[in-house]
Amino acid sequence: MNIVCCRTFGPPQNLQRIEIEAPVPLADEVLIDVSAAGVGFVDGLMVQGLYQVKPPLPYYPGSEFAGEVAQIGSGVTALAVGDRVMGIANSGAFADQLTIASHKLVKIPDILSADVAAGFFINYATALYGLRDCGKLQPRENVLILGAAGGVGSSAICVAKAMGATVIAAASNPDKRQAALSFGADHCVDYTDPNWRKELNSLTGQQGLNVVYDPVGGDKAEPAFRSLAPGGRFLVVDFAAGEIPKIPLNLALLKRSAIVGVDWGGEMRANPKINQALMTTLMQWITDGKLHPAPVQSRPMGQYQQGLIDQLGGRIVGKLVLTNP
Repeated sequence: MNIVCCRTFGPPQNLQRIEIEAPVPLADEVLIDVSAAGVGFVDGLMVQGLYQVKPPLPYYPGSEFAGEVAQIGSGVTALAVGDRVMGIANSGAFADQLTIASHKLVKIPDILSADVAAGFFINYATALYGLRDCGKLQPRENVLILGAAGGVGSSAICVAKAMGATVIAAASNPDKRQAALSFGADHCVDYTDPNWRKELNSLTGQQGLNVVYDPVGGDKAEPAFRSLAPGGRFLVVDFAAGEIPKIPLNLALLKRSAIVGVDWGGEMRANPKINQALMTTLMQWITDGKLHPAPVQSRPMGQYQQGLIDQLGGRIVGKLVLTNP
């Protein structure tokens, strides 16, 4: 089987696709024929050794996937050969096959394509955990989503709409703003406009924002925080801009607003059962027609280098997935 390998940390151009023996599942594992694998900003950082956790080498990138069960271990009873599943792995999803513990997998609803499922788990679990559990987002509240045209932003739009919120999307160019509207956002703003806060104020009827979902950081964070209403919640999700903002704490005091960290990964490690609960809710919402996941960009697995380059360069609209034939 083929798998993408990182032998030395560096740019995606250093990665190689190599051939290794197919893995064999242990008693509690299944072997998955990978249909598609999701690509995230973190994947690009990991192969460069720039993420907060540096994996041992050789490292095999890719952490979320969708596929079919090809073989089950002797102790597996909840899955059968041929089941369509999605999940997250520590590594190795940019491959033809992988093995993983069966309890880490989720069956894919019939109405969900393998491509969309491949890029679903991480971003949608983060969005639900962030907006519902951390942000306490309520129906008819408004939420500003920064970086709304990317995979993280598009999933937050879809989850916020499923929760009954009014979504204001922020993105940097017309194509990305149009994409955010197509994902379900109610309004869109250009956060490269120096006066973008005036538009936010108008869209909220001069009342301010209830929630900000920020996977971007950088110089967009403080203006967004200043646009919160009293009692607003600012959700810190990531720092895709590369700069960690320094919001003056007196603003939280004066605005009677909260800054809340959304570390889904940390919560998952502390409370492993959270994923089962999150995914049960999300799958039910999809089945009920309450949640409509955003479309994804699909490219052949062989384009893994350029895919990571484009992801790091901010040129991907929506979620990127790499597909196997």
